[in-house]
Amino acid sequence: MDKLQKMTSEKSVVIFSKNSCCMSHTIKTLFIDFGVNPTIYELDEINRGKEIEQALAQLGCSPTVPVVFIGGQLVGGANQVMSLHLNRSLVPMLKRVGALWL
Repeated sequence: MDKLQKMTSEKSVVIFSKNSCCMSHTIKTLFIDFGVNPTIYELDEINRGKEIEQALAQLGCSPTVPVVFIGGQLVGGANQVMSLHLNRSLVPMLKRVGALWL
C-alpha cells in the first residue's frame, strides 16, 4: 500500500492499465488527446504488477484497470473518468493539478 501511495503522489496524473484491456486504451487515449502526459503503469508488464493490482482492489477498484489518480487522489475507473469528462469536470480538475494548461 505504501508503494501505491508513493506511485500515485509523485505525478499529477497516474493511470494503472493493462495492455490487453480495451478500456485502459480508451482512457489513456483520452488523456493523451487532451495533451496530458500521464504516468502509465502497465500492470501486466511491470515487476510486482499483481501486488499493485491487489492493492488497487483493496481500495475498492473493481475492475482493477483502468484506475486513474489525479493530484494523488483516486478518481476511479473508466466509468468515473468518462462521467467527469461528460459533465465537464475533468478538464478543470486537470488544470487544478497542473496537468493541463489550456
